[in-house]
Amino acid sequence: MTLRVTNTLTGDTEEFEPADPDSVLLYYCGLTTSDPAHLGHARGWVHVDVMHRWLEWLGYDVRHVENFTDVNEKIVARVGENGESEADVARSYIRSIIDDMRSLNLRRAEVYPRVSESIPEIIDLVETLIEKGYAYEANGSVYFDVTSFDDYGKLSNQDPEQLDAQGDPDERSEKRNPADFALWKDGGVAPGTVADHQHDEAAPPEEAAETAQTWDSPWGEGRPGWHIECSAMSTTHLDDTIDIHVGGQDLVFPHHENEIAQSEAATGQTFAQYWLHVRLLDAADDEKMSSSLGNFETVDEAIEAYGPDAVRTFLLSTAYHNEAVYSRETMDEAVERWEGLQRGYERAVEACDSVDARTTIEDTDLREAVETSREDFAAAMNDDFNTRAALAALEELVSAVNTHVDSHDEYDYRGLREAVETLAEFAGNVFGLGLGDTGSGGDVTLAEDLVDLVLSVREQEREAGNYKRADDLRDELEALGVEVQDTDDGPEFRLNN
Repeated sequence: MTLRVTNTLTGDTEEFEPADPDSVLLYYCGLTTSDPAHLGHARGWVHVDVMHRWLEWLGYDVRHVENFTDVNEKIVARVGENGESEADVARSYIRSIIDDMRSLNLRRAEVYPRVSESIPEIIDLVETLIEKGYAYEANGSVYFDVTSFDDYGKLSNQDPEQLDAQGDPDERSEKRNPADFALWKDGGVAPGTVADHQHDEAAPPEEAAETAQTWDSPWGEGRPGWHIECSAMSTTHLDDTIDIHVGGQDLVFPHHENEIAQSEAATGQTFAQYWLHVRLLDAADDEKMSSSLGNFETVDEAIEAYGPDAVRTFLLSTAYHNEAVYSRETMDEAVERWEGLQRGYERAVEACDSVDARTTIEDTDLREAVETSREDFAAAMNDDFNTRAALAALEELVSAVNTHVDSHDEYDYRGLREAVETLAEFAGNVFGLGLGDTGSGGDVTLAEDLVDLVLSVREQEREAGNYKRADDLRDELEALGVEVQDTDDGPEFRLNN
Protein backbone atom coordinates (compact mmCIF):
# COMPACT_ATOMS: atom_id res chain seq x y z
CA MET A 1 0.00 0.00 0.00
CA THR A 2 1.32 3.45 -0.96
CA LEU A 3 1.58 6.25 1.59
CA ARG A 4 -1.21 8.80 1.29
CA VAL A 5 -1.26 12.14 3.12
CA THR A 6 -3.83 14.87 3.65
CA ASN A 7 -2.53 17.99 1.94
CA THR A 8 -3.80 21.25 3.41
CA LEU A 9 -2.90 22.99 0.15
CA THR A 10 -5.43 20.99 -1.87
CA GLY A 11 -7.75 19.79 0.88
CA ASP A 12 -7.41 16.25 -0.48
CA THR A 13 -5.77 13.03 0.65
CA GLU A 14 -3.15 12.37 -1.98
CA GLU A 15 -0.62 9.69 -2.89
CA PHE A 16 2.77 10.76 -1.61
CA GLU A 17 5.35 11.14 -4.38
CA PRO A 18 8.57 12.96 -3.39
CA ALA A 19 10.56 14.75 -6.06
CA ASP A 20 13.42 12.28 -5.56
CA PRO A 21 12.10 8.70 -5.33
CA ASP A 22 14.87 7.84 -2.86
CA SER A 23 14.75 10.77 -0.44
CA VAL A 24 12.37 13.11 1.36
CA LEU A 25 12.96 16.76 2.28
CA LEU A 26 11.03 17.47 5.49
CA TYR A 27 10.78 20.85 7.23
CA TYR A 28 9.08 21.45 10.57
CA CYS A 29 8.36 24.91 11.97
CA GLY A 30 10.09 24.87 15.33
CA LEU A 31 9.51 26.78 18.54
CA THR A 32 9.92 30.42 19.43
CA THR A 33 12.35 30.12 22.32
CA SER A 34 10.51 32.28 24.82
CA ASP A 35 8.86 29.68 27.07
CA PRO A 36 9.34 26.11 28.27
CA ALA A 37 8.08 23.53 25.79
CA HIS A 38 4.64 22.17 26.68
CA LEU A 39 2.72 19.08 25.61
CA GLY A 40 1.12 20.97 22.73
CA HIS A 41 4.61 21.45 21.30
CA ALA A 42 5.48 17.85 22.09
CA ARG A 43 2.48 16.68 20.08
CA GLY A 44 4.00 18.19 16.95
CA TRP A 45 7.47 16.89 17.80
CA VAL A 46 6.40 13.31 18.39
CA HIS A 47 4.19 13.09 15.31
CA VAL A 48 6.91 14.56 13.08
CA ASP A 49 9.37 12.15 14.68
CA VAL A 50 7.13 9.19 13.80
CA MET A 51 6.62 10.56 10.27
CA HIS A 52 10.40 10.66 9.97
CA ARG A 53 10.75 7.11 11.29
CA TRP A 54 8.00 5.72 9.06
CA LEU A 55 9.41 7.37 5.95
CA GLU A 56 12.73 5.73 6.77
CA TRP A 57 10.94 2.40 7.26
CA LEU A 58 9.51 2.85 3.75
CA GLY A 59 13.07 3.14 2.48
CA TYR A 60 13.52 6.88 2.07
CA ASP A 61 16.57 8.85 3.10
CA VAL A 62 14.96 11.58 5.20
CA ARG A 63 16.51 15.04 5.43
CA HIS A 64 14.69 16.64 8.35
CA VAL A 65 15.23 20.30 9.30
CA GLU A 66 13.65 22.06 12.28
CA ASN A 67 14.34 25.67 13.22
CA PHE A 68 14.66 27.62 16.44
CA THR A 69 13.14 31.11 16.36
CA ASP A 70 15.53 32.93 18.67
CA VAL A 71 14.69 36.49 17.58
CA ASN A 72 11.27 37.65 18.78
CA GLU A 73 9.70 40.29 21.02
CA LYS A 74 8.32 37.52 23.27
CA ILE A 75 11.91 36.54 24.01
CA VAL A 76 12.84 40.14 24.79
CA ALA A 77 9.93 40.23 27.25
CA ARG A 78 11.72 37.54 29.31
CA VAL A 79 14.91 39.58 29.79
CA GLY A 80 15.76 39.97 33.46
CA GLU A 81 13.75 36.87 34.32
CA ASN A 82 15.73 34.24 32.44
CA GLY A 83 18.79 36.01 31.08
CA GLU A 84 20.26 39.47 30.72
CA SER A 85 19.63 39.88 26.99
CA GLU A 86 17.48 38.51 24.18
CA ALA A 87 20.33 36.20 23.14
CA ASP A 88 20.78 34.93 26.73
CA VAL A 89 17.07 34.15 27.12
CA ALA A 90 16.93 32.33 23.78
CA ARG A 91 20.02 30.30 24.62
CA SER A 92 18.53 29.25 27.96
CA TYR A 93 15.29 28.02 26.42
CA ILE A 94 17.04 26.30 23.52
CA ARG A 95 19.01 24.31 26.10
CA SER A 96 15.83 23.19 27.87
CA ILE A 97 14.09 22.42 24.57
CA ILE A 98 16.95 20.20 23.44
CA ASP A 99 16.83 18.40 26.79
CA ASP A 100 13.09 17.82 26.31
CA MET A 101 13.66 16.51 22.80
CA ARG A 102 16.21 13.99 24.00
CA SER A 103 13.99 12.96 26.92
CA LEU A 104 11.21 12.15 24.45
CA ASN A 105 13.56 9.98 22.38
CA LEU A 106 13.17 12.10 19.23
CA ARG A 107 15.34 11.37 16.24
CA ARG A 108 17.75 14.23 15.69
CA ALA A 109 17.03 16.53 12.77
CA GLU A 110 19.77 17.00 10.21
CA VAL A 111 20.19 20.59 11.46
CA TYR A 112 18.44 22.98 13.84
CA PRO A 113 19.09 26.39 12.24
CA ARG A 114 18.52 29.55 14.28
CA VAL A 115 17.26 32.87 13.00
CA SER A 116 20.19 34.72 14.56
CA GLU A 117 22.68 32.73 12.46
CA SER A 118 20.63 33.02 9.24
CA ILE A 119 20.62 36.80 8.82
CA PRO A 120 22.77 36.87 5.63
CA GLU A 121 20.42 34.41 3.92
CA ILE A 122 17.38 36.38 5.09
CA ILE A 123 18.80 39.65 3.73
CA ASP A 124 19.63 37.99 0.40
CA LEU A 125 16.07 36.69 0.11
CA VAL A 126 14.57 40.10 0.90
CA GLU A 127 16.81 41.75 -1.70
CA THR A 128 15.66 39.22 -4.30
CA LEU A 129 12.01 39.99 -3.55
CA ILE A 130 12.63 43.73 -3.94
CA GLU A 131 14.48 43.20 -7.22
CA LYS A 132 11.63 41.09 -8.60
CA GLY A 133 9.01 43.67 -7.65
CA TYR A 134 7.28 41.70 -4.89
CA ALA A 135 8.50 43.83 -1.98
CA TYR A 136 9.14 47.49 -1.26
CA GLU A 137 11.10 49.56 1.27
CA ALA A 138 9.38 52.13 3.49
CA ASN A 139 11.21 54.15 6.16
CA GLY A 140 13.90 51.50 6.65
CA SER A 141 11.43 48.60 6.76
CA VAL A 142 10.59 46.22 3.91
CA TYR A 143 7.12 44.81 3.19
CA PHE A 144 5.80 42.08 0.90
CA ASP A 145 3.10 43.35 -1.46
CA VAL A 146 0.40 40.65 -1.30
CA THR A 147 -1.32 42.04 -4.43
CA SER A 148 1.80 41.28 -6.47
CA PHE A 149 1.52 37.52 -5.89
CA ASP A 150 -1.44 36.12 -7.80
CA ASP A 151 -1.76 32.96 -5.69
CA TYR A 152 -1.79 34.71 -2.32
CA GLY A 153 -4.37 33.01 -0.10
CA LYS A 154 -4.23 29.59 -1.79
CA LEU A 155 -3.27 27.70 1.39
CA SER A 156 -5.81 29.28 3.74
CA ASN A 157 -8.43 29.89 1.01
CA GLN A 158 -8.68 33.60 1.76
CA ASP A 159 -9.21 36.57 -0.52
CA PRO A 160 -6.41 39.16 -0.03
CA GLU A 161 -8.91 41.99 -0.51
CA GLN A 162 -10.98 40.71 2.41
CA LEU A 163 -8.09 40.29 4.85
CA ASP A 164 -7.59 42.36 7.95
CA ALA A 165 -4.36 44.27 8.45
CA GLN A 166 -1.30 42.20 9.28
CA GLY A 167 1.41 43.29 11.70
CA ASP A 168 1.66 45.99 14.32
CA PRO A 169 -0.64 49.04 14.15
CA ASP A 170 2.36 51.36 13.71
CA GLU A 171 3.12 49.67 10.38
CA ARG A 172 -0.15 50.57 8.71
CA SER A 173 0.87 54.06 7.60
CA GLU A 174 3.93 52.60 5.86
CA LYS A 175 2.18 49.83 3.93
CA ARG A 176 0.57 50.00 0.50
CA ASN A 177 -2.06 47.42 1.46
CA PRO A 178 -3.33 46.51 4.94
CA ALA A 179 -2.53 42.80 4.36
CA ASP A 180 1.10 43.44 3.37
CA PHE A 181 3.51 41.90 5.86
CA ALA A 182 6.96 42.82 7.11
CA LEU A 183 10.08 41.16 5.75
CA TRP A 184 12.48 43.48 7.57
CA LYS A 185 11.75 45.88 10.41
CA ASP A 186 13.62 49.11 10.97
CA GLY A 187 15.36 49.48 14.33
CA GLY A 188 14.91 47.32 17.39
CA VAL A 189 11.90 46.34 19.47
CA ALA A 190 9.54 48.99 20.80
CA PRO A 191 9.06 48.95 24.59
CA GLY A 192 5.31 48.95 24.06
CA THR A 193 5.55 45.69 22.10
CA VAL A 194 7.63 44.16 24.88
CA ALA A 195 5.06 45.30 27.44
CA ASP A 196 2.36 43.33 25.59
CA HIS A 197 4.19 40.11 26.57
CA GLN A 198 5.69 41.23 29.86
CA HIS A 199 6.25 38.81 32.77
CA ASP A 200 6.10 39.97 36.38
CA GLU A 201 9.68 38.95 37.11
CA ALA A 202 11.15 40.48 33.94
CA ALA A 203 13.02 43.73 33.50
CA PRO A 204 11.09 46.93 32.67
CA PRO A 205 10.11 47.05 28.96
CA GLU A 206 12.44 49.98 28.19
CA GLU A 207 15.41 48.16 29.73
CA ALA A 208 14.58 44.84 28.09
CA ALA A 209 14.08 46.42 24.65
CA GLU A 210 17.62 47.77 24.74
CA THR A 211 18.98 44.19 24.67
CA ALA A 212 17.11 43.23 21.47
CA GLN A 213 19.40 42.05 18.70
CA THR A 214 19.71 44.11 15.50
CA TRP A 215 21.76 43.73 12.33
CA ASP A 216 22.99 45.99 9.55
CA SER A 217 21.15 45.70 6.24
CA PRO A 218 20.86 47.63 2.96
CA TRP A 219 17.84 49.41 4.49
CA GLY A 220 19.48 50.27 7.80
CA GLU A 221 19.87 48.58 11.14
CA GLY A 222 16.96 46.33 12.04
CA ARG A 223 15.50 42.85 12.53
CA PRO A 224 13.91 40.26 10.24
CA GLY A 225 10.17 39.74 10.05
CA TRP A 226 8.82 36.49 11.43
CA HIS A 227 7.66 34.86 8.20
CA ILE A 228 10.79 35.38 6.11
CA GLU A 229 12.87 33.38 8.57
CA CYS A 230 11.48 29.92 7.74
CA SER A 231 11.68 30.54 4.00
CA ALA A 232 15.36 31.43 4.29
CA MET A 233 16.23 28.52 6.57
CA SER A 234 14.33 25.84 4.64
CA THR A 235 15.69 26.86 1.23
CA THR A 236 19.22 27.16 2.63
CA HIS A 237 19.31 23.78 4.33
CA LEU A 238 17.00 21.79 2.05
CA ASP A 239 16.09 23.17 -1.39
CA ASP A 240 13.89 25.71 -3.18
CA THR A 241 11.21 23.00 -3.26
CA ILE A 242 10.68 20.67 -0.32
CA ASP A 243 8.49 17.59 -0.16
CA ILE A 244 6.75 17.95 3.21
CA HIS A 245 6.24 21.06 5.31
CA VAL A 246 4.75 20.36 8.75
CA GLY A 247 3.54 22.80 11.35
CA GLY A 248 0.82 23.49 13.88
CA GLN A 249 -2.71 24.12 12.66
CA ASP A 250 -2.55 27.66 14.05
CA LEU A 251 0.23 28.52 11.60
CA VAL A 252 -1.78 28.02 8.38
CA PHE A 253 -2.46 31.75 8.31
CA PRO A 254 -0.64 34.01 8.27
CA HIS A 255 2.70 32.26 8.76
CA HIS A 256 2.53 29.45 6.21
CA GLU A 257 0.53 31.48 3.73
CA ASN A 258 3.23 34.14 3.83
CA GLU A 259 5.99 31.54 3.56
CA ILE A 260 4.48 30.30 0.31
CA ALA A 261 4.11 33.79 -1.14
CA GLN A 262 7.63 35.02 -0.40
CA SER A 263 9.35 31.71 -1.25
CA GLU A 264 7.58 31.13 -4.56
CA ALA A 265 7.86 34.78 -5.54
CA ALA A 266 11.64 34.63 -4.98
CA THR A 267 12.38 31.27 -6.61
CA GLY A 268 9.62 30.80 -9.15
CA GLN A 269 9.29 27.24 -7.82
CA THR A 270 6.64 25.43 -5.78
CA PHE A 271 7.73 25.91 -2.16
CA ALA A 272 6.31 22.70 -0.66
CA GLN A 273 4.47 19.84 -2.35
CA TYR A 274 2.62 18.63 0.75
CA TRP A 275 1.48 20.73 3.70
CA LEU A 276 0.64 18.72 6.83
CA HIS A 277 -0.81 20.44 9.87
CA VAL A 278 -0.88 19.01 13.39
CA ARG A 279 -4.08 19.77 15.30
CA LEU A 280 -3.63 21.70 18.50
CA LEU A 281 -3.77 19.90 21.82
CA ASP A 282 -6.80 20.97 23.84
CA ALA A 283 -6.64 21.26 27.61
CA ALA A 284 -9.43 19.90 29.78
CA ASP A 285 -11.13 23.33 29.65
CA ASP A 286 -11.64 22.90 25.86
CA GLU A 287 -9.18 25.67 25.06
CA LYS A 288 -6.02 25.06 23.11
CA MET A 289 -2.97 24.39 25.24
CA SER A 290 -0.72 27.43 24.90
CA SER A 291 1.90 29.45 26.71
CA SER A 292 -0.15 32.63 26.37
CA LEU A 293 -3.17 31.09 28.12
CA GLY A 294 -1.04 29.55 30.85
CA ASN A 295 -3.06 26.30 30.74
CA PHE A 296 -0.21 24.02 29.84
CA GLU A 297 1.76 21.12 31.24
CA THR A 298 5.44 21.43 30.40
CA VAL A 299 7.19 18.54 28.74
CA ASP A 300 9.54 17.96 31.66
CA GLU A 301 6.62 18.04 34.14
CA ALA A 302 4.72 15.45 32.13
CA ILE A 303 7.78 13.21 31.78
CA GLU A 304 8.46 13.51 35.50
CA ALA A 305 4.87 12.50 36.28
CA TYR A 306 4.28 9.78 33.70
CA GLY A 307 7.56 8.85 32.01
CA PRO A 308 8.58 9.46 28.36
CA ASP A 309 6.96 6.31 26.97
CA ALA A 310 3.55 7.04 28.50
CA VAL A 311 3.76 10.60 27.14
CA ARG A 312 4.62 9.33 23.66
CA THR A 313 1.81 6.77 23.88
CA PHE A 314 -0.66 9.51 24.85
CA LEU A 315 0.42 11.72 21.95
CA LEU A 316 0.29 8.85 19.43
CA SER A 317 -3.11 7.64 20.65
CA THR A 318 -4.70 10.24 18.36
CA ALA A 319 -3.71 10.81 14.73
CA TYR A 320 -1.91 14.10 14.12
CA HIS A 321 -4.82 15.58 12.13
CA ASN A 322 -7.49 14.77 14.74
CA GLU A 323 -8.49 16.62 17.89
CA ALA A 324 -6.78 15.46 21.11
CA VAL A 325 -7.57 16.44 24.69
CA TYR A 326 -5.11 16.43 27.57
CA SER A 327 -6.51 15.51 30.98
CA ARG A 328 -5.69 13.31 33.93
CA GLU A 329 -8.07 10.69 32.54
CA THR A 330 -6.50 10.60 29.07
CA MET A 331 -3.02 10.42 30.58
CA ASP A 332 -4.01 7.60 32.92
CA GLU A 333 -5.39 5.71 29.93
CA ALA A 334 -2.10 6.26 28.08
CA VAL A 335 -0.14 4.92 31.06
CA GLU A 336 -2.27 1.75 30.99
CA ARG A 337 -1.81 1.35 27.25
CA TRP A 338 1.95 1.80 27.48
CA GLU A 339 2.26 -0.62 30.39
CA GLY A 340 0.14 -3.13 28.50
CA LEU A 341 2.47 -2.94 25.50
CA GLN A 342 5.52 -3.21 27.72
CA ARG A 343 4.17 -6.22 29.63
CA GLY A 344 3.13 -7.93 26.40
CA TYR A 345 6.58 -7.45 24.91
CA GLU A 346 8.28 -8.71 28.06
CA ARG A 347 5.99 -11.76 28.22
CA ALA A 348 6.75 -12.54 24.58
CA VAL A 349 10.50 -12.25 25.20
CA GLU A 350 10.37 -14.35 28.36
CA ALA A 351 8.28 -17.09 26.73
CA CYS A 352 10.36 -17.06 23.56
CA ASP A 353 13.58 -17.52 25.57
CA SER A 354 12.15 -20.11 27.97
CA VAL A 355 12.89 -23.85 27.91
CA ASP A 356 9.22 -24.39 27.09
CA ALA A 357 9.51 -22.67 23.68
CA ARG A 358 9.55 -25.47 21.10
CA THR A 359 10.21 -25.71 17.40
CA THR A 360 7.53 -28.40 17.09
CA ILE A 361 4.69 -26.25 18.49
CA GLU A 362 2.66 -24.23 16.00
CA ASP A 363 -0.10 -21.85 17.09
CA THR A 364 -1.85 -20.78 13.90
CA ASP A 365 -3.80 -18.07 15.71
CA LEU A 366 -0.60 -16.47 17.05
CA ARG A 367 1.18 -16.55 13.70
CA GLU A 368 -1.82 -15.12 11.90
CA ALA A 369 -2.08 -12.40 14.54
CA VAL A 370 1.54 -11.41 13.86
CA GLU A 371 0.91 -11.20 10.14
CA THR A 372 -2.36 -9.31 10.60
CA SER A 373 -0.71 -6.88 13.01
CA ARG A 374 2.06 -6.12 10.53
CA GLU A 375 -0.42 -5.59 7.72
CA ASP A 376 -2.75 -3.44 9.82
CA PHE A 377 0.08 -1.35 11.25
CA ALA A 378 1.50 -0.63 7.78
CA ALA A 379 -1.95 0.11 6.36
CA ALA A 380 -2.66 2.56 9.20
CA MET A 381 0.65 4.37 8.87
CA ASN A 382 0.25 4.60 5.09
CA ASP A 383 -3.20 6.09 5.68
CA ASP A 384 -1.97 9.60 6.49
CA PHE A 385 0.19 8.45 9.42
CA ASN A 386 -2.80 7.15 11.40
CA THR A 387 -0.99 6.39 14.65
CA ARG A 388 -4.25 5.71 16.48
CA ALA A 389 -5.10 2.73 14.27
CA ALA A 390 -1.46 1.63 14.20
CA LEU A 391 -1.35 1.55 18.01
CA ALA A 392 -4.52 -0.55 18.04
CA ALA A 393 -2.83 -3.06 15.72
CA LEU A 394 0.04 -3.44 18.20
CA GLU A 395 -2.39 -3.93 21.07
CA GLU A 396 -4.14 -6.71 19.13
CA LEU A 397 -0.79 -8.46 18.77
CA VAL A 398 -0.12 -8.12 22.51
CA SER A 399 -3.54 -9.64 23.17
CA ALA A 400 -2.65 -12.60 20.94
CA VAL A 401 0.67 -13.06 22.77
CA ASN A 402 -1.06 -13.04 26.15
CA THR A 403 -3.66 -15.53 24.95
CA HIS A 404 -0.95 -17.85 23.64
CA VAL A 405 1.14 -17.75 26.82
CA ASP A 406 -1.90 -18.14 29.10
CA SER A 407 -3.33 -21.10 27.20
CA HIS A 408 -0.21 -23.15 26.45
CA ASP A 409 2.26 -25.07 28.59
CA GLU A 410 4.64 -25.27 25.66
CA TYR A 411 5.13 -22.30 23.38
CA ASP A 412 5.38 -21.66 19.66
CA TYR A 413 8.95 -20.39 19.44
CA ARG A 414 8.70 -19.14 15.88
CA GLY A 415 5.41 -17.34 16.50
CA LEU A 416 6.77 -15.67 19.63
CA ARG A 417 10.02 -14.69 17.92
CA GLU A 418 8.07 -13.02 15.12
CA ALA A 419 5.89 -11.26 17.71
CA VAL A 420 8.95 -9.97 19.56
CA GLU A 421 10.53 -8.75 16.34
CA THR A 422 7.30 -7.07 15.21
CA LEU A 423 6.84 -5.22 18.50
CA ALA A 424 10.48 -4.17 18.54
CA GLU A 425 10.28 -3.00 14.94
CA PHE A 426 7.02 -1.09 15.12
CA ALA A 427 6.49 -0.10 18.77
CA GLY A 428 10.22 0.36 19.33
CA ASN A 429 11.80 1.65 16.14
CA VAL A 430 8.81 3.33 14.48
CA PHE A 431 6.89 4.60 17.51
CA GLY A 432 10.08 5.27 19.48
CA LEU A 433 8.90 3.47 22.62
CA GLY A 434 11.44 2.01 25.02
CA LEU A 435 10.77 -1.70 24.56
CA GLY A 436 13.89 -3.58 25.67
CA ASP A 437 16.87 -1.99 23.91
CA THR A 438 14.85 -0.67 20.93
CA GLY A 439 13.83 2.75 22.22
CA SER A 440 14.75 5.22 24.89
CA GLY A 441 16.38 2.66 27.13
CA GLY A 442 19.85 3.88 26.16
CA ASP A 443 22.63 3.41 23.66
CA VAL A 444 23.94 -0.18 23.75
CA THR A 445 27.24 0.77 22.11
CA LEU A 446 27.84 3.42 24.76
CA ALA A 447 27.00 0.90 27.50
CA GLU A 448 29.53 -1.56 26.12
CA ASP A 449 32.19 1.15 25.96
CA LEU A 450 31.55 2.05 29.59
CA VAL A 451 31.81 -1.63 30.65
CA ASP A 452 35.13 -1.92 28.80
CA LEU A 453 36.35 1.12 30.69
CA VAL A 454 35.36 -0.35 34.07
CA LEU A 455 36.97 -3.68 33.19
CA SER A 456 40.15 -1.86 32.22
CA VAL A 457 40.20 -0.19 35.66
CA ARG A 458 39.54 -3.61 37.23
CA GLU A 459 42.56 -5.10 35.44
CA GLN A 460 44.74 -2.24 36.67
CA GLU A 461 43.57 -2.92 40.23
CA ARG A 462 44.40 -6.63 39.89
CA GLU A 463 47.85 -5.89 38.48
CA ALA A 464 48.45 -3.56 41.45
CA GLY A 465 47.45 -6.34 43.83
CA ASN A 466 44.19 -4.67 44.88
CA TYR A 467 42.19 -7.88 44.50
CA LYS A 468 39.35 -6.89 46.80
CA ARG A 469 38.74 -3.69 44.86
CA ALA A 470 38.85 -5.70 41.61
CA ASP A 471 36.30 -8.17 42.99
CA ASP A 472 34.09 -5.31 44.16
CA LEU A 473 34.08 -3.83 40.65
CA ARG A 474 33.08 -7.20 39.22
CA ASP A 475 30.28 -7.56 41.78
CA GLU A 476 29.01 -4.07 41.03
CA LEU A 477 28.93 -4.82 37.31
CA GLU A 478 27.02 -8.04 37.87
CA ALA A 479 24.52 -6.20 40.06
CA LEU A 480 23.89 -3.93 37.07
CA GLY A 481 23.24 -6.92 34.80
CA VAL A 482 26.73 -7.33 33.32
CA GLU A 483 27.95 -10.93 33.41
CA VAL A 484 31.78 -11.03 33.55
CA GLN A 485 33.83 -14.10 32.60
CA ASP A 486 37.61 -14.18 33.10
CA THR A 487 39.41 -16.06 30.30
CA ASP A 488 43.01 -16.69 29.24
CA ASP A 489 42.59 -13.88 26.72
CA GLY A 490 41.28 -11.45 29.32
CA PRO A 491 37.82 -10.64 30.72
CA GLU A 492 34.73 -11.05 28.56
CA PHE A 493 31.24 -9.82 29.38
CA ARG A 494 27.61 -10.05 28.35
CA LEU A 495 24.89 -7.46 28.89
CA ASN A 496 21.78 -9.11 30.34
CA ASN A 497 18.50 -7.38 29.34
